[in-house]
Amino acid sequence: MDRAERREFVRTHRTAVFGYSRKSDGPAQSIVYYVSDGDDLLVSTMGARAKAKAVERLGKVSLCVLDEQWPPSYLVVYCQAKLETEPRAVVDLMMRIAGVMAGKPMPETVRPLVEDGARREGRVAVRLTPYATFHSPPKHVHDATDVGAKLLHGLGDALPW
Repeated sequence: MDRAERREFVRTHRTAVFGYSRKSDGPAQSIVYYVSDGDDLLVSTMGARAKAKAVERLGKVSLCVLDEQWPPSYLVVYCQAKLETEPRAVVDLMMRIAGVMAGKPMPETVRPLVEDGARREGRVAVRLTPYATFHSPPKHVHDATDVGAKLLHGLGDALPW
């Protein structure tokens, strides 16, 4: 993928694996929905969750953006991360993510419910600013003729965003 294709892949998808380093044990990962805000990506989470604490502690995370179609492909995006807590921005983000989940924008009539949920859950916005990607072209087996030399994998590429 060239730079434009990588950015388009991220722009046109909606789910990712959010990865970060834990204080102990191995890395943590969780599935999230995300939206774009210019070149940045936004994720909603509860401020008390480990994702938010890791962002405060480390300031760097990864998103493995997933293609929801078969055969699966992905693109890992490395990001600077920071928390945003302004209530209106948090609710606006939640409204957008609910729309992404539903496949259509949420009507303003649900905003009071979203505001209540954001307050009760202590929601924050995570702003991710990509700085690099890692791409490994997927290889798939569709039938027996795909097994062999053309199925062998090479090394992926770490590329600037």
